[in-house]
Amino acid sequence: MAKPEVGKDEKFDEFYTEVKEIEKRDSVLTPKQQIERLLRPGSTYRNLNPFEVLQVEHDTPLEDIKKKYRRLSILVHPDKNPDDADRAQQAFEAVNKAWKTLESEETRKKCLDIIEEAVGRTDMMLAEKRKKAKKDGKNGIPEDDPAKYKHAIYVLTMKLFADMERKRRELAERDQEERKRKRESEIEEEENAKAQKEWQKNFEESRQNRVESWQNFQANTKSKAKKSSKKIKMFRPPKNKPESR
Repeated sequence: MAKPEVGKDEKFDEFYTEVKEIEKRDSVLTPKQQIERLLRPGSTYRNLNPFEVLQVEHDTPLEDIKKKYRRLSILVHPDKNPDDADRAQQAFEAVNKAWKTLESEETRKKCLDIIEEAVGRTDMMLAEKRKKAKKDGKNGIPEDDPAKYKHAIYVLTMKLFADMERKRRELAERDQEERKRKRESEIEEEENAKAQKEWQKNFEESRQNRVESWQNFQANTKSKAKKSSKKIKMFRPPKNKPESR
């Protein structure tokens, strides 16, 4: 037996109860704070990192990431923020995009590769920095502090995500230009084929006129030749008179 359909009021009550539970469990995740975080200056580049958008570590299990996504999507949903619906919609879209990126195994691996590269490059850079500091007689570097070390990785990670996005756009632009060029070439070929077809049609339609004109020309030529021949035959040269002595 099918379950009775849940009414709109019941769905709203469930939604409202879930939101309240989320806000109670984690007071930091308030709608206003999350919208401000997701749309703050520089968010265009920060939001390229889906882990940053969803506020999870790169090694967080996918199931836990999904739970975080659901909480955030509810908090910033436009229906939950009617007084700031436009900005809420932008934040909601950023959250959805981040989840779709991490939900896909292929795109999630690309993101993890970027973070791994950022860690590796940061470690190499700091190793050189420590070597220089030791040579200068200094004891350690600021990035020895875990918080500053994490920030260094964060900055480089954001740069690498920005580089990846720039390359993606360049490839998309090149692809668009190539498709545009190909389409223009196809249109030119279609126009040439159309012109050739039209010329062939006109050529066939005028063929009979050309044949008739040639036949008339030949008939007129023969007629003129015949008349000329008759005139030549009718001509009689004068007879020579005998010479008298």
